[in-house]
Amino acid sequence: MCGITGWIDWERDLTLHPSILENMTETMAARGPDASGNWISSHCALGHRRLSVIDPDNGAQPMIRKQGDDSYVLVYNGELYNAPELRNELQQRGYNFLSHCDTEVLLNAFIEWGPSCVERFNGIFAFAAWNSREQSLFLARDRLGVKPLFYSNQNSCFLFGSEPKAILTHPTFQAEIDAVGLAEIFAVGPARTPGVGVYRNMSELKPGHWMIVDPNGVRTHSYWSLVSQPHLEDEEATATQVHDLLKDTVERQLVSDVPVCTLLSGGLDSSALSAFATAYYQQQGQGKLTTYSVDYVDNDKYFKSNAFQPNADAPWIQKMSQFLGTDHHDIQFDTPELFEALEAAVFARDLPGMADVDGSLFLFCREIKKAATVAVSGEAADEIFGGYPWFHREDLLNADTFPWAKATSERAKWLSPELRDLVKPETYVEERYRQALTEVPHLAGENQQQRKMREMSYLNISRFMPTLLDRKDRMSMAAGLEVRVPFCDHRLVEYVWNIPWEIKNAGNREKGILRKALKGILPEEIITRKKSPYPKTFNPNYLASVKKGMLQILDDSTSPLLPLIDQKYIRQLAESTEEQSIPWFGQLMAGPQALAYLIQIHTWLKHYKVSVKF
Repeated sequence: MCGITGWIDWERDLTLHPSILENMTETMAARGPDASGNWISSHCALGHRRLSVIDPDNGAQPMIRKQGDDSYVLVYNGELYNAPELRNELQQRGYNFLSHCDTEVLLNAFIEWGPSCVERFNGIFAFAAWNSREQSLFLARDRLGVKPLFYSNQNSCFLFGSEPKAILTHPTFQAEIDAVGLAEIFAVGPARTPGVGVYRNMSELKPGHWMIVDPNGVRTHSYWSLVSQPHLEDEEATATQVHDLLKDTVERQLVSDVPVCTLLSGGLDSSALSAFATAYYQQQGQGKLTTYSVDYVDNDKYFKSNAFQPNADAPWIQKMSQFLGTDHHDIQFDTPELFEALEAAVFARDLPGMADVDGSLFLFCREIKKAATVAVSGEAADEIFGGYPWFHREDLLNADTFPWAKATSERAKWLSPELRDLVKPETYVEERYRQALTEVPHLAGENQQQRKMREMSYLNISRFMPTLLDRKDRMSMAAGLEVRVPFCDHRLVEYVWNIPWEIKNAGNREKGILRKALKGILPEEIITRKKSPYPKTFNPNYLASVKKGMLQILDDSTSPLLPLIDQKYIRQLAESTEEQSIPWFGQLMAGPQALAYLIQIHTWLKHYKVSVKF
């Protein structure tokens, strides 16, 4: 993938300030380690960092094309998986191509169809296209929000970037956080509200939206959303369609001019993708598929089964690797590097995130990058097919809040009385939950259970799934690794969205219809394996490390975190020698995640010099 950034200013001549754009572009060197490019005109400046995947020699950006009197300039981050079909159609309309890359396909598609071009794309993308004659900038983001796009619009100055760091580098932008941002950090957590950039005066273009910036102002438009309609196929036909859609999606996403691998956990989702990839490679005569897995030193000694992680991955990974005949690599991390990665994960996100789950993914991607440039991963299957425990537990289904926010009142105890009064965590989460429910496209005639399951699916796709997509994008791109997510193909998402719960839950199993769709593709024991999430460390040394780190922060009178937290309460957690259930996003779990998250907040506030506006 790549990193994009840009700057519009209607009152300044930007050609006099090239170093500002250069600095903004350079912040994303990790996203695009292979090449860099900048383009500047009087009122528009665009920057690009490139990770070469298709046609490395001819896909340089910013890419410029002329059509009549119009000149178009594009910066683009993403992949179009239907680029061959689009190229053929555009060639029939008279367009000539100078490269084999999808960048040129996208730019010509925009020239031909304007804003409606995005409705033709099958892929993951965030891009900006400047029309010199109209003096307008068009920006768009893919339907599910796999690729990020942040922006700031203040007075005559409009800034955008793949990551906040590009915007933060601009000299006119101040790193500040107000009550809304604080509520997102402390009440909502990593599952940010769509469109909210956390930083004051920063937003994120929502998934499935485009935006136009011109001298008349800024306007946005939603070009895609989930549409509810009756599902007319029976269980057998549904399973066949799921199989066919997933197979087609995986095969499209294996196209690359650089090495591709898959991430293999031995679970249903990653095993399915690896199986389809193996079959495709055999068909194409491409040899063995390379697979990677992640674990932690001594996890075999300390693993503890719980409702969210019922069993360890290692035996299942071995079974699948042997079954498919993959060239498998098992990567393990120990406590010291995992603790140190908390800081690297903050720098990758420009925000606190999912603590050690972020950090370990960054380390994992960094190791994979040594041998591969593209990886295929199973993100989003649980949100789309209903795999999480909260789809199946009555207490969470009827919690009347986000199921991952059930512990909001407990988490509120982290905060200082002043911040608690300002943020009002319970009220903030309640308002965001009610807002989300108003968006659900219900289907007439559904019974109460069907209505509830559609709401739960919507909450997961629109609110929880972006958390994992943000994590995967930021951690992988910080290592210069492109990760593709076939379960986010919009055709598959649209189809599965309308499968009735009784079919989606076929066999009374989580992701039941997906399991049925994979019959004959995977071993039966993999098909029936209970869901287990991305692994975390159970090594007590890690908990000891984060407790020690938290105590060091509490003893540092200069820490910007201290005014925001109830120091006495947090010190009790950090000094306790008993195993505790510390409230964390998603569940009440015994472990280090909550303290590690607070360490990340401290790192973020201090390193980014964030000014807190009460």
